[in-house]
Amino acid sequence: MIPVIPIFFFAFLFFSGSTGAVIETYEFSSGALEVRYQQLSQELRCPKCQNQNIADSNAPIAQDLRKLLHEQLEAGATNAQIQQFMVSRYGEFVLYRPRFSGATRILWLAPILLLLCAGAVVFVSLRRRGSSEADPNLLSEQERQRLRELIGDNEDPP
Repeated sequence: MIPVIPIFFFAFLFFSGSTGAVIETYEFSSGALEVRYQQLSQELRCPKCQNQNIADSNAPIAQDLRKLLHEQLEAGATNAQIQQFMVSRYGEFVLYRPRFSGATRILWLAPILLLLCAGAVVFVSLRRRGSSEADPNLLSEQERQRLRELIGDNEDPP
């Protein structure tokens, strides 16, 4: 019988190498630039991966963008200039927090509009429900007469 534990151990060692995180080291001239690099790399989306930022992506384009980000930071570019450069090259999609502009206006306003529509639907349905429900104690004269016949009582119900 083959021992199972050593097989699992070696399989774990073999497959654990592919799960490593992205590790790149860049030399920065100051600690502030490194902090800005970390911040910007978290805010920029990988054009290939779509749901990962460039800091977490292993895609070749994300590696190129990290290198470009490092070069621009060292050249003295501001965060706004770097973001504008990336947007001009890859579109608004590259930003995790798109700007409020003509193309992204619907993205920003859609949750508010949907909430207002839902509130209007609830308000209208509650008003209709309240107005359609009559007082159950009020009976028409025909209904009172029919009730008297069914009960066999000649007195007026209250």
